[in-house]
Amino acid sequence: MGTKTLERVSAMPAPTWHSLKMNDATVEIDEALAPARDIAIETDAELGGADAFDAALDAAQADWDAEFGDAPVLANYEDEQANRLGGLALSEYQKGVDAAEASKSLRAMYEQGMGEEAARWLAEMAGERTSLNVAASKACSASVLVRGIDASVNTAALDVIVDDGATLELAITVDSPVPGYGITGTTLRIFAGKNAHVTVRRVQTLDDSWTDLDDMGLFLSNGATIEIFQTVLGAGHTYTGLAGDLRGKGSTANVTTHYLGHGEQELDFNYVLRHHGRKTTCNLYANGVLAGESSKVLRGTIDLIRGCKGAQGQETDNVLLVDEAVKNKTVPTILCNEDDVAGNHGATIGHIREEQLFYLASRGLSREDAEGMFVSATLEDAWLNAANEDAKQAIVRLGNTIVEDFEEAYL
Repeated sequence: MGTKTLERVSAMPAPTWHSLKMNDATVEIDEALAPARDIAIETDAELGGADAFDAALDAAQADWDAEFGDAPVLANYEDEQANRLGGLALSEYQKGVDAAEASKSLRAMYEQGMGEEAARWLAEMAGERTSLNVAASKACSASVLVRGIDASVNTAALDVIVDDGATLELAITVDSPVPGYGITGTTLRIFAGKNAHVTVRRVQTLDDSWTDLDDMGLFLSNGATIEIFQTVLGAGHTYTGLAGDLRGKGSTANVTTHYLGHGEQELDFNYVLRHHGRKTTCNLYANGVLAGESSKVLRGTIDLIRGCKGAQGQETDNVLLVDEAVKNKTVPTILCNEDDVAGNHGATIGHIREEQLFYLASRGLSREDAEGMFVSATLEDAWLNAANEDAKQAIVRLGNTIVEDFEEAYL
């Protein structure tokens, strides 16, 4: 058996310099790994098939057409002065955005964070797509447990449809309770109706021999709020991609990521949030610790589409580099084609300060002990904020493999 390659995974919408080698990711898949399924779902929401998400998107299309169907498309190429001079020199990104906007199709503009090829592969490996449906004004919860299966690919394809005024709390735990090697993953499509509220908490605690793929796509209607909390603690290779369409007026998307890199782990994150609706808000916040010889790439793109007046976007990445051998690449990006908007981005990257190490040394802690404290603190914080017992047990299991006597010493 050979190797299957997924190209241009989690690609930045507007590429940066090729020499930085962070415009996208390449995922190598051992074709000897066979699809298998060990997914546990517990919920009081209605379970359905693969048609519910498309039906919700079609209904949103009808609402959008009724309000904006006759409005002209405001594209990048519409510049009166530039047209007199022969037009604008547009990038491939700008041309693609213009074509999608001109179609006025919500389906054409809907996207998954890891890209079409990766999302399609994850869904194919899952074998079936399950939808969690929450009726208007109801409040539901759900938990999903994905376990690594040795020499296998175990993925879940989930649709989340939360109708107008409804609420859903979704907890996802991805763990490898037994030794092995393979791939786990989830691909989620989330539809939040008018004034709906969706919260997703995903915790990943795989051993280093595993690869994890976390793929999400969000759609937000008027006044909707989606909150995503991602905790990435394990896996030798982890790929996280999230894309969102803030289509509805006054909608809000908050994405909070906590990560820990240790050993020789490789972490890859990609976030793309596109503001279409007026007075929409997004916040991308990442906070992590890199130890050992681990490496991380984070691409964060906030796209302020023409017409989204009053929109606000904020993105921040704070990373502590515990060891000298770690590698970090962060590209926070703001794309803007509208006035009367606010976009802010930044990154704080640094090592433990020598004065901090000196203070800890004066208390009897070696450099290695001090650096280990930051790793332990990250695991402890994840345990304290875990959504359910499945996540807590998974964090303890992984913590005990990374930190000596983690459970006894820190919990």
